Amino acid sequence: MKPFDPDGLPLDCIDWGAHVTLVGRANAALARYDGMLQGVVNPAVLLSPTTTQEAVLSSRIEGTQASMEEVLEYEAGSTEKIVPEKQADIQEIINYRDAMAVAVIELIKRPLCLNLIKELHRILLTSVRGRNKMPGEFRETQNCIGPPGCSIETATFVPPSPDNLPQALDNWEKYLHRDEKDGLVQLAVSKAQFEIIHPFLDGNDRLGRMLIPLFLYAKGLLSSPCFT
Repeated sequence: MKPFDPDGLPLDCIDWGAHVTLVGRANAALARYDGMLQGVVNPAVLLSPTTTQEAVLSSRIEGTQASMEEVLEYEAGSTEKIVPEKQADIQEIINYRDAMAVAVIELIKRPLCLNLIKELHRILLTSVRGRNKMPGEFRETQNCIGPPGCSIETATFVPPSPDNLPQALDNWEKYLHRDEKDGLVQLAVSKAQFEIIHPFLDGNDRLGRMLIPLFLYAKGLLSSPCFT
């Protein structure tokens, strides 16, 4: 299977008219949710558990088994012995939350960009799965997506080649900063393109899910980058 050559952004094939009703409903729902967030007193404190819960749910998609209660007990200094596999799961969740905290601070000073994404990737992979696969650096070799142990020939999907990666990422970053007709549509396109490009050797899915609330926050569509 040959590496995929993604379409450049912005896409010229979006039928905006066909989606206007659904897009309107989605934006209305997002606005209602943001209104709830803005009504929270001292959000930095009260919304902190939701960030941890979001990290738990995001990591669970990739097979981690740690619960929010186990993360809180671990951070409280529980003396109960934890098996290495469970501790690794807990560390992934803590890394996700730490990366989100760094992103919120950095987005005050700079836009969502490739350098920030590399920094978040480094935090996500610190001392966990993928720590030996170039944390914080874009891949320099070909990767592929498919069943465990598959080859490029038997893969379900082969992302762009390393030679085409810089151009694809540059185009993607410029699209992030573009004023698209609708922010939620732009988010959907950006998320899909990130997964297509698959710029890292590992951790793409974890980082891709994190980009959803961060994009909404960076674009001013959410006053806090979290979902309850």
